[in-house]
Amino acid sequence: MTVLQSILSTSDALVPRRTDKFSFGLWTVGWTGVDPFGVATRPALDPVEAVDRLAELGAYGLTFHDDDLFAFGSSDGQRRRAIDRLSAALNATGLVVPMVTTNLFTPPVFKDGGFTSNDRSVRRYALRKVLRNLDLAFEVGAQTFVLWGGREGSEYDSAKDVRSALERYREALDLLCQYVVDQGAGVRFAIEPKPNEPRGDILLPTVGHALAFIETLAHPEMVGVNPETGHEQMAGLNFMHGIAQALYSGKLFHIDLNGQRGIKYDQDLVFGHGDLINAFSLVDLLEHGGPDGTPAYDGPRHFDYKPSRTEDSEGVWTSAAANMRMYLLLRERAAAFRRDPAVQEAMEAAKVSELSRPTLAAGETYTDLLADPDSYENFDPAPYFGGKGCGFVALHQLAVEHLMGARR
Repeated sequence: MTVLQSILSTSDALVPRRTDKFSFGLWTVGWTGVDPFGVATRPALDPVEAVDRLAELGAYGLTFHDDDLFAFGSSDGQRRRAIDRLSAALNATGLVVPMVTTNLFTPPVFKDGGFTSNDRSVRRYALRKVLRNLDLAFEVGAQTFVLWGGREGSEYDSAKDVRSALERYREALDLLCQYVVDQGAGVRFAIEPKPNEPRGDILLPTVGHALAFIETLAHPEMVGVNPETGHEQMAGLNFMHGIAQALYSGKLFHIDLNGQRGIKYDQDLVFGHGDLINAFSLVDLLEHGGPDGTPAYDGPRHFDYKPSRTEDSEGVWTSAAANMRMYLLLRERAAAFRRDPAVQEAMEAAKVSELSRPTLAAGETYTDLLADPDSYENFDPAPYFGGKGCGFVALHQLAVEHLMGARR
């Protein structure tokens, strides 16, 4: 039995199904292992093979940049043939395209960015490229169009007027939103934050930056975020917290899952092969963070990882299967955690649910608060020294034990 077969031969609860909405980028399974210090270690992958293999593994969706599907600079005929081949494979397997994006970072013309290049002609070319791929998104039925501004930034502070760059960013998003409105399409945009790499400093580096920027747009209702695990964690941030804020703002339009181990380059490991405890907390949030413990997010669980360049072609599919299995394992552990009476008791002791109770009573104002002696004059803070502990460590220990399979 191969490693892949052993991963797939498991209980029903750990078998990926289309209803799980697992999707993969064509650039993920199709990565040949090229990096700044080494050439490819695997041959290029035919997009049709990617569709077939992902369908066999139980995925439901495939995503892609325009230049993943046809080479940059392809003729209209070459472009059409590549699209038709992919569409035929999708129809044959039942896979869908939930998200499409555009490459504004690889070709030399975008070395100073697309939407925010100092060169006005490049900015106009970038907009035309995106509009062209928006038409493709409409054609394949994508619901989300992700915008990762990997080259929208700088290395030298004196070389980029950041305020003007943000204005150009806004100008681009406003134009793209208006195009979607005028076409009568239902596509929404999702900004993908990242702090650095490949630029020294990238604009809109975190979820918070992106959320603030979105509120300046002409159509903020059409634009959300597409946070990625490694992108937030390589900035030293808590990914689960970023996702919670995106959910709170109603802006989690898409999500990229992978693994990251600390503040370093963007590793794009298999989901859960980095900060496993944070991955557990994230899955718990996505699956149980809605009202009364319902799922907080019903969109695609998209894996934006890279099969290690140490793997052969079969290892690509082993790692793809591992992403889905890791999510299902964590979902299973999170469900057990939530139904454990000891956990429920620990949550009650830690007053986790009390935080959802408004601090002010219905209709209460600051005048009422000032007139309430129990809120200040009669309140005794002394017991909080040496007493009235929060019980957070005990609760977290239970979470870790469930994660480790020590409790069920």
